[in-house]
Amino acid sequence: MAHGDSALLVGGDRRTPSVASDVFRRAGGSWPLAAVAAAFTLAQLVLVRPGLGLGWDETVYVSQVGTQAPAAFFSAPRARGVSLLVAPVASWSTSTELLRVYLAVLSGLGLFLALRAWRGLFPVRVLAVGGALFASLWITVFYGPQAMPNYWVAVGGLGAVGCFLRARENPRFLWGVVAGVCLMAWMRPTDAVWVTLPLFVVAAVGRSIRSAVALVAGLVAGGVQWVIEAYTSYGGLAARLHEGSRVQGGLGPQFAVDDQLRSLGGRSLCRPCTGPLPDPAVMAWWAVLPLLAAVGLVIAVRARRTRVSLVPLACAATAAVPYLFLIGYAAPRFLLPAYALLAIPVADALFHLATTPAGRWRPVAAVLLAIGLTGHLAVQYVVLERTVKRATGHHRDWARTAAELNRLGVRRPCLLSGHLSVPVAYYAGCISAAAAGHNTNITESGIVGATRRMPVAVLTRPGGAPPAYARDWPTVPAAGMDIHVAPNVSGHGPT
Repeated sequence: MAHGDSALLVGGDRRTPSVASDVFRRAGGSWPLAAVAAAFTLAQLVLVRPGLGLGWDETVYVSQVGTQAPAAFFSAPRARGVSLLVAPVASWSTSTELLRVYLAVLSGLGLFLALRAWRGLFPVRVLAVGGALFASLWITVFYGPQAMPNYWVAVGGLGAVGCFLRARENPRFLWGVVAGVCLMAWMRPTDAVWVTLPLFVVAAVGRSIRSAVALVAGLVAGGVQWVIEAYTSYGGLAARLHEGSRVQGGLGPQFAVDDQLRSLGGRSLCRPCTGPLPDPAVMAWWAVLPLLAAVGLVIAVRARRTRVSLVPLACAATAAVPYLFLIGYAAPRFLLPAYALLAIPVADALFHLATTPAGRWRPVAAVLLAIGLTGHLAVQYVVLERTVKRATGHHRDWARTAAELNRLGVRRPCLLSGHLSVPVAYYAGCISAAAAGHNTNITESGIVGATRRMPVAVLTRPGGAPPAYARDWPTVPAAGMDIHVAPNVSGHGPT
C-alpha cells in the first residue's frame, strides 16, 4: 500500500493537518455535521412527508412487532434488525406518521454519528460536504424515514470504517467498530460481511489482532440471532443461505449494472428490470461518481495519506459487488452503503479541484462545480418527487382495497392471498398467505380450510382468473384489483 500507514500520522500537504493535531480536531467543531444531519431530517419530513403509507417490505418488518396486523411471512434473506428498530413505536402505536417522524429523527442522528467518527481523518468541511452529498441523493432522502435496512447498513458501515481508521491512533475507537459492524449485521448480515472484507484484509496485513477481534465481535453480536434463527426455522445456516439465494432469483455471476441504471429513475424495485434507460441527466451523477472517487484516491496518494481514502473506497467496492454482479435484479436502495462510503473521498476530491494548495478558490473550477452540483441536486429532487407521488398512489390503493375488504366483512381475524396480498393484508388487519412463490407459507387446501374458521379473500389483477378453489367465489372490483370473497363471508356484495 503506497506510503504506508505512517502517512496517517504525519500528513502530507498543507491542506491535510496532522491527525494528532488538537488544533485540527477543534477546528470547525461538530456543528457543520449537526447542521447537515438536521437538514437531512427536515428534508425527509418535508419532501417525503410522514403521511406516506407503509410499503410492501415495510409491512413485513413492522408486522413482526406491531399491532396493526398479524406477523407476515418472514423470508430467509430478511433479518430482524428493522423490526427491533421500529419496535419502540410500532409495538404500541399504529400511527404511520409517528413512525415516520421517529425514523427521520433517528436517521439524522445516525448520519451525524457516522460522520463524526471521521473527525481527525479529514477536515470538518470535507466531512460536512460528503455527508451532504450522500444525504441529498433522492434514494437517501426517500429511504431515510422508511422501515428498511439499507440506510442503516450505510451509516453503520460509514461509522465503522471511520472508527477502524482512527483506532490505530486511539484503541477506544474499536468500540465504534464493534457498534457499526453490529448495526450492519443486525440489519443485513450478508451485507455486513461484504462491507468488512477490506477491513479484515487491512487488519491482517497490519497484524492488528485487536482490530480483527473488533470486527468479529461486531459480526457475531449483530448476526448471532440470524444464525440461531437459521437453525430453529430454516434447517440450518447453509439451508437459510440457499433459500435466501432462491428467493433472490439465484445468486451467481450476473450483470446488473444496467438494471441499477434503470432503477435510478425512481423504480423502487426493478424485477424484472426491463424497459428503456432513464434520461441521461438522471444517470450522469452515477457515471461521474467513480471518476471523482478515482481523483480522490490519486490526491490521497500524492498527499501521502493513501489509507484514509483507499479503505473506504475498497469497502464501497465490495459493498456494491453483490448488487452489481451477483444478483439478477435491482433496487436503488441496495447501493446506499456504497454511496455513503464513497461520499467522503469524493467530497475531498471536489475541494481539491476547487481550491489551490493555499486554500483559495479556483474561480473557474469552483463555478463549474457549483453549476454541476446545482443541476445534480435539481435532478435528484425531480426524481424524488415522482417517486414519492408514485409510492403514495400505490399505498392509497392498498388502503382503499383494505377498506373495501373490511366493508365486505373480511375483518380481523381474516386471511388474504393472491396479488399484493402482503401489504393489503397489513392494511386490512389480516394474515397474508401464499400457496406459491417466494412467500409460500400455506397450501391451497390450507386456504380452503381457513374459510371454515375466518373470512378469506383472494386478490387478482383486474379481470385476472383466481385460483381454481376460488373460481366460484363472488368477485368485487376494488382499487386496481379484483377481490374474490369466500362465500361464507357475510356482506360480500354483488358478484
